[in-house]
Amino acid sequence: MSGSIVSVLVANRGEIACRIFRTCRESGIRTVAVHSDADENALHARVADATVRLPGATPTETYLRGELIVKAAVAAGADAVHPGYGFLSENADFARAVLDAGLVWIGPPPEAIEAMASKTRAKELMGIAPLEHVTEADLPVLVKAAAGGGGRGMRVVRQLTDLEVELTAARAEALSAFGDGEVFVEPYVEGGRHVEVQILADTHGTVWALGTRDCSLQRRHQKVIEESPASGLSAELTQDISELAVRAARAVDYVGAGTVEFLISPDGRAHFLEMNTRLQVEHPVTEAVFGIDLVALQLAVAEGHPLENDPPRARGHAIEARLYAEDPSHDWTPQTGTLHRLAVPEGVRLDTGYTDGDDIGVHYDPMLAKVVAHAPTRAEALRRLSGALERATIHGPLTNRDLLVRSLRHKEFTTAHMDTGFYDRHLPDLTRPVPDPHAPLAAALADAHGRSRFGGGWRNVPSQPQVKRYAMAGEEYEVHYQHTRQGLSADGVHVVHADAGLVVLEVDGVRRKFEVARYGDQVYVNATALTALPRFPDPTAQLAPGSLLAPMPGTVVRVAEGLAVGAAVTAGEPLLWLEAMKMEHKITAPVTGTLTALRAVTGQQVEPGMLLAVVQPSHDEGAA
Repeated sequence: MSGSIVSVLVANRGEIACRIFRTCRESGIRTVAVHSDADENALHARVADATVRLPGATPTETYLRGELIVKAAVAAGADAVHPGYGFLSENADFARAVLDAGLVWIGPPPEAIEAMASKTRAKELMGIAPLEHVTEADLPVLVKAAAGGGGRGMRVVRQLTDLEVELTAARAEALSAFGDGEVFVEPYVEGGRHVEVQILADTHGTVWALGTRDCSLQRRHQKVIEESPASGLSAELTQDISELAVRAARAVDYVGAGTVEFLISPDGRAHFLEMNTRLQVEHPVTEAVFGIDLVALQLAVAEGHPLENDPPRARGHAIEARLYAEDPSHDWTPQTGTLHRLAVPEGVRLDTGYTDGDDIGVHYDPMLAKVVAHAPTRAEALRRLSGALERATIHGPLTNRDLLVRSLRHKEFTTAHMDTGFYDRHLPDLTRPVPDPHAPLAAALADAHGRSRFGGGWRNVPSQPQVKRYAMAGEEYEVHYQHTRQGLSADGVHVVHADAGLVVLEVDGVRRKFEVARYGDQVYVNATALTALPRFPDPTAQLAPGSLLAPMPGTVVRVAEGLAVGAAVTAGEPLLWLEAMKMEHKITAPVTGTLTALRAVTGQQVEPGMLLAVVQPSHDEGAA
């Protein structure tokens, strides 16, 4: 028995660090945070009892430096280390370093991590061999990082000519995210469902299988919506994969929380994917269904306490949605900036690493929060979660909130007929803008009230029509309103009430409320984001045709081999790669033509809108 844990250092950041600290506080355990320079004022650093700085900003300089984290734990007087997920959570050498320092490791034995954390070795243990020599007959295939997860270092290859390029890209991304560039190739199952089994094992030989989770809705092979239990599985299949998960845990003398993942093919067969030897991002849905605290159980197991012989009984259904700062309509581009306000209605669980006023930077994953709903039935959980997201207040960078709401209400999802190709099929429809036509008017009326010289009151005298311009969902809108002796006249809509924060409009006998908030030129009307535009915009310099601008802040990690000014390029050809928020983004030629300028160099830090390159269209392209 390890004895009672008094102080825990979490070797992670953001949402998962805050979530672990919450359980530690409830258990009377002191908390220690590590933070990069970029995270000095991050929420996880603010809520911890003690903090230790990791000099630098990037993951490779900070959260992937195991030796620095062990030194931090010793210096802060912690007696245990929890790795969270990602970063070093599945690194056997880090686990050994923690144990060698005389600290308690809140995770599986290093030998179990070595057996399962590398996907190649895990498949060997399960009797599955990766593809060594890929042929046309093997396509499509999936390139995967051997270490880590979260969709990083993953590429689907459908043409043999793309294999080497994608292998190189996957290796670079995996090395940056996990410090290990090993990748492998396996068959890609089209139309499959991603289903996993949560396990928990103690040091006394007890292994729990805590139900199933469906994680089929993914972007870039990273989960977006997860639920427990997985709907539509036969009782026989559920029992089979649960027993296989327990056997896998016993085969490596597993201890602690872990997840065994499967891909269920359309014909109902289960294909082993991997075992994640850590806590998963989606663990809250299992906690909700089983009425447990997995972090508390991890702590108890690390202290040597036995589990009950049988796990608790599952009740109801839980669904989790990951809220990302990203633009799904433009290749899931990460977004940065100030999160002015984040709040969700009561009745759902919010796990986040941010509070109002925090900055969302470029160095880490763009997930802002996880929103979880639990109810007696799946339909009730769906309604509760989609309603909460729809009514949530999110002021700041663009997010995937609308995508989440539409996904949860899509027929394929409501009937549990989704698979991992869901977004490949439906993304254009799910991201099509549906702007509120009355939002610009509400914004204009609230702005006019806030700027009044008379204490915010409306003047009861006639006046000239006022004009306001806003950008909304990529379009420009112009609205008109006028003060009259009868009150306020606004584009034929009856204005019931207007002040700086609330506008009530009546249209065709129906009154609607619009809550308005403004931060500089950025305006939020209910869930709609607008940008206030000048009435007479200043002329701006025109960019040359074919200009490639940085879509986000990030780092140029690679330029295509041999690329130089004067080179002939074809539309869609990869020219360079940016890394932002732990994901790699490919920048391609917009047209077929000649590269006339190349401003980007490897290692360069870029800001949104910075000119990277210019491709002069060919005569044929320009005439099209």
